Amino acid sequence: MASADFRERLLAGLGGDWPKPGPLNVQVRETIKKDGYTLISVFYEAEPGDVVPGNLLVPDTATATTPAPGIAVWHQHNGNWSLGKSEPSGLAGMPMHHTGVALAKAGYVVVCPDALCFGERMDPTKKQQGGNFERFEFLRYVVAGKCLAWKHILDMKRAIDFLVSRPEVQSDKLGCYGHSMGSTHTWMVGPWEPRLKCLVGNCCLPTYKAIHREHMLHCFPNFVPGIFQYGDTPDIAALIAPRPLHLNFGETDGGSPIDEVRRGIDVIANAYASMHAEKNFSSFIEPATGHVLSDEMWKRTLNWFNRHLRS
Repeated sequence: MASADFRERLLAGLGGDWPKPGPLNVQVRETIKKDGYTLISVFYEAEPGDVVPGNLLVPDTATATTPAPGIAVWHQHNGNWSLGKSEPSGLAGMPMHHTGVALAKAGYVVVCPDALCFGERMDPTKKQQGGNFERFEFLRYVVAGKCLAWKHILDMKRAIDFLVSRPEVQSDKLGCYGHSMGSTHTWMVGPWEPRLKCLVGNCCLPTYKAIHREHMLHCFPNFVPGIFQYGDTPDIAALIAPRPLHLNFGETDGGSPIDEVRRGIDVIANAYASMHAEKNFSSFIEPATGHVLSDEMWKRTLNWFNRHLRS
């Protein structure tokens, strides 16, 4: 199927066009000076009345007169709905995933928002906990003719709106990064957010073929109703071409069976080659490595951002 046709089918499966963005209505609730950067806790609106809590990490070197590139960091899932933005912001969770802090210390302005169902966006009624609330939201969007991925993409687009609104950010130098579910978010939002000039995903490209073969229960944002008859998840990632995209994988990561990852990499690489943009796609499979952010994976991530957002 031609990429234009697949893109149209994908948009229909997601739930159709996103609403016209309204005011962000940003509120700053706390400012904390850290070592080399400032953490600003904020609220902004994804939709009228739908407030997204986020952390903005501003390096000491970034000001309105000396703006820096901006990067959105999408947090992982890991069955820990309470963490959300706090992990990449360096406030909780595993140190290997304090990636927002690492990027801020490398000179990037970083936003770490909570995805719906995570962090401060868990069930406000407290009637459903953890995965039950995520399941509730997935089904709520399905009966509305959409899916949870549609909502996540909308919210990520609003995070980019927020980055662009900041005077410390170079609005033409924007990227995003995510591990695990955050990687899914990276290749899900990429086709629909042209302001993202550089994207990196770490450890997540589960194809529907592999999910069905292995009887895997995967994150709800991976599932787009009706799309498998037209293509698979690598075809979604391929729509990011020709903008720079790098993907890391662990060879023994059970969440992304490596045989399907290798085939998916070929699909994406072919899309870039068809646009004579081979240099803008890169991938790395680390041998004997599972579902982690290794030192080598992070080195390649940071090099990719430096190459494409600082030139």
